[in-house]
Amino acid sequence: MPPSTTRAPGDVVVIGAGGHAKVCVEILRETGSRVRACIVSDEHAGAPQECLGVPVLVGLSRLAALRSEGIVSLFVAIGDNRARHALAVEACTRYDMRLVNVVSPTAAVAPSVRCGRGVVIMRGAVVSTDVTLADLVVINGGAVIEHDCVIGEAAHVAPGCALGGGVVVGARALVGIGSSVIPRTRIGSDAVVGAGSAVVRDVPEGVVVAGVPARSIPR
Repeated sequence: MPPSTTRAPGDVVVIGAGGHAKVCVEILRETGSRVRACIVSDEHAGAPQECLGVPVLVGLSRLAALRSEGIVSLFVAIGDNRARHALAVEACTRYDMRLVNVVSPTAAVAPSVRCGRGVVIMRGAVVSTDVTLADLVVINGGAVIEHDCVIGEAAHVAPGCALGGGVVVGARALVGIGSSVIPRTRIGSDAVVGAGSAVVRDVPEGVVVAGVPARSIPR
């Protein structure tokens, strides 16, 4: 995938038309971009024809016509981590699109943050010193990511979470709404932290934990 810019330039295409996409469309507008279309997959052919006034097109193949019009900027607004990653790879390799980032003007992002491509940092989020955000990361509204954290590819830190310094979140992991993670804890790839949990020890790959303190539960 080619590199993106921190701020989405000009015309942008969004993949997705659900609630997550609505928030991203609004933030794109707040940063001066124009969303030309939202694209949904064929199985969502019955979706509404508009998303906040943006036309909804069915089928990823519709990117070909948009690309021929010179629109190259793309944001994938899909909440599911695996689906977001797969769609981004397909769109960029097959249609030569360029992933851009969506950063709310109300987010507090330190100058030393290292940010990949296709990242969204939503309203009221705080991303502190020397944090690394890999490609396709979602930092949702009001989340706090303290210094030296590393958030892996296509991971999602949900609204209202608080990650202490030096936390590592693996690829495609989900840290559920309102969860807290103590400093220097590792959350493995594809792990799920249930809403409102307090993570006080490392979470292995692919494991689901929940509770205060968080303990493993059946997936």
